[in-house]
Amino acid sequence: MDKLERLQRALGYSFSDPALLQLALTHRSAGRTNNERLEFLGDSIVNHVIAEALYQKLSSSQEGSLSRVRASLVCGDTLAEIGRELELGDYLRLGTGERKSGGHRRGSILADTVEAIAGAILLDSDVDTCRRCLLAWFDSRLRDLDQQSDGKDAKTRLQELLQGRGQALPEYQLLGVTGKDHAQVFTVSCTVQSQSLVTEGTGSSRRKAEQQAAAEAVERLNHG
Repeated sequence: MDKLERLQRALGYSFSDPALLQLALTHRSAGRTNNERLEFLGDSIVNHVIAEALYQKLSSSQEGSLSRVRASLVCGDTLAEIGRELELGDYLRLGTGERKSGGHRRGSILADTVEAIAGAILLDSDVDTCRRCLLAWFDSRLRDLDQQSDGKDAKTRLQELLQGRGQALPEYQLLGVTGKDHAQVFTVSCTVQSQSLVTEGTGSSRRKAEQQAAAEAVERLNHG
């Protein structure tokens, strides 16, 4: 299996026109023909699909809340996380200078590439296929949303709880990673210094482990 086949398996989509995928992976530092136009297209479809998903999932949330949740899901940091989960850094086509400066790890480049790939899938297939892929990439994040907490995930709820009390933000630390590459388990601690509170969480990604640790912290702060 070659590199692009591995990537397409991770994406959950096989391109009829592999050149579109190659273009989506090409940063502007690599030449005049790059992924910026695909990024423009992908930005629109990502926002549309996530807005639609939130409308259906958070049936009791109003427009302002839906907008805030969507902004948190389609922001650069979240898209970069998805890019890392898909290991896009291994496939990026970068100019020499960008490659030497660590561009394959840069969050902004990974986020832009996720959008560009979404745009490429849209052009290579149709809206429904692109929606299916995007919902798979965002699946765990959408499942983390709490209907009763206005769509906010556990980390956001913990941050707002502490800010409301005038206390410092929590600190997350990776304690360890076990298991083989395809079945890793991450263990993370969440420390709330002002409350001398430390919780732990585990999950198949660091983000999931942090969410679990944050949820435990919220529970203990509210009912402890």
